[in-house]
Amino acid sequence: MAAGDGTGSQAGRLRAVAREVFGWQGLRTGQLEAMTHLMGGGDALVVMPTGGGKSAVYQVPAQLLDGPTVVVSPLIALQRDQVAGLAEADAGGAVAVNSAQPGAEASLEAVRAGRTEFVFLAPEQLARPETVERLRAARPSLIAVDEAHCVSAWGHDFRPDYLRLGHVIERLGHPPVVALTATATPSVREEITAVLGLRNVRQVVRGFDRPNLELQVRRFVTGDELRRELVAEAASRSGLGLVYVATRRAAEEYAAALCEQGRRAEPYHAGMKAADRHRVHEAFRGGALDVAVATSAFGMGIDKPDVRFVLHAAPPESPDSYYQEIGRAGRDGGPAAAVLFYRPEELGLRRFFAAGRADEELLLRAATLLREHGGTVPARELRETLGVGATRLTRVVNLLERAGAVAVTGRGHLRWTAGGPDPEQAVERAVELEESRRRVDASRIEMMRGYAETTGCRRRFLLEYFGEPYERVCGHCDTCRAGEAEAPGDDGGPFAMHARVRHSEWGPGMVMSRESDRVTVLFEEVGYKTLLLEAVERENLLVGA
Repeated sequence: MAAGDGTGSQAGRLRAVAREVFGWQGLRTGQLEAMTHLMGGGDALVVMPTGGGKSAVYQVPAQLLDGPTVVVSPLIALQRDQVAGLAEADAGGAVAVNSAQPGAEASLEAVRAGRTEFVFLAPEQLARPETVERLRAARPSLIAVDEAHCVSAWGHDFRPDYLRLGHVIERLGHPPVVALTATATPSVREEITAVLGLRNVRQVVRGFDRPNLELQVRRFVTGDELRRELVAEAASRSGLGLVYVATRRAAEEYAAALCEQGRRAEPYHAGMKAADRHRVHEAFRGGALDVAVATSAFGMGIDKPDVRFVLHAAPPESPDSYYQEIGRAGRDGGPAAAVLFYRPEELGLRRFFAAGRADEELLLRAATLLREHGGTVPARELRETLGVGATRLTRVVNLLERAGAVAVTGRGHLRWTAGGPDPEQAVERAVELEESRRRVDASRIEMMRGYAETTGCRRRFLLEYFGEPYERVCGHCDTCRAGEAEAPGDDGGPFAMHARVRHSEWGPGMVMSRESDRVTVLFEEVGYKTLLLEAVERENLLVGA
């Protein structure tokens, strides 16, 4: 069934599908706005809180558009959950094409023949030209990019394979595209739009605020004290919980300590066998656990509504990651706690993880080989010549492409850009880009410190980090309850939220938050900086852009 006889009747048909196929008695305003825009042929960028119903934005229009729906989804476990949910709804069938799923050829043939409505793929699957060509033959009517913040080099969970998706979308004829994420600052939203090549794009950004989450930070001097108190708190809380840790070893140790306290606890990290990760995943979903102790490898796309607490044994690398992880609590709308157990020294570990440098030698080898070849080179051939894995090659190619030296074709071939920089210049520019990203990552770590150490309202700190004005105090976080947080006043001063400014040294940026004595700006080249207004005004550091 095709769209086409007016927005009002479109909305009626969308509501009818939501009710009859999926059993949803109503659609939220943001959902309906994005669906209607997609039905009209436009692209959409949807930012909604975790558990806010983002998947519905593509699932419902897919029933009304003639042709299959391609869903780019980064985790196999997430794909499995989504396929199972669609099977229960009898929504036209769904298949996943990934390394853990046999029968990829048969699945793609079912899509091409029109026997299956949804096909879920990881972005690395779309790096295969043969897969893209099979999908192209199926003439998809809709493309959904889940966890779209992975597209952005500014994002907290950047994945190089996502950068190829713009080429894939064009190769598939650029049907309506919807990019979905729970966390995206204004700069990340801009880059998602650019990298995916979205056209006639409608941004639907719905509130980040989760008022049922109680935000707390507990500060410690010694690591032993922190560990002891965290185990005691996790063991004493009722309901299902998540404990996030920084390392695989910590996941094992905390899980063992909680088991000693009589709790059903399991570790989860990327170093475990796939079968063990799946077992823990299913135990968590099925209510067989009290606590999952995990690294950041756990949780993306987990839709478990009754998680009552999320504790962090160490600060994540950014407020973006933190907000996504605590967003797994209280999805049923009931009260839930998000507690950060904090030692300032733990931020040093995050700085270490964020301090990787570009491999200049590998960049130069790749650039020189492509320049000397002259024509197009299959990516697989270049990878074999360089003797590197697919992930390292993707990182190198992405940097050279952003430096204007390499073009990537829709068939997975690489070509040196005629008239572009020479290899040495391309490497120099690529290193500059990587250094800029490293500085942004470091600034996010400092913003995480800002959240942990603020004496203001923690909810306001997080929401304004994401660009959502919150000109009040929540009354529900630990600083508010302690009477420390002061309500922000409007003194009519300069530098309103989202104002474009320029710094004499750091260049252009956007105001993200403003307090009575300071302003936080996200600069394009150096990331987040918090400046005292007294110094800004005295030295004329910021001007309107």
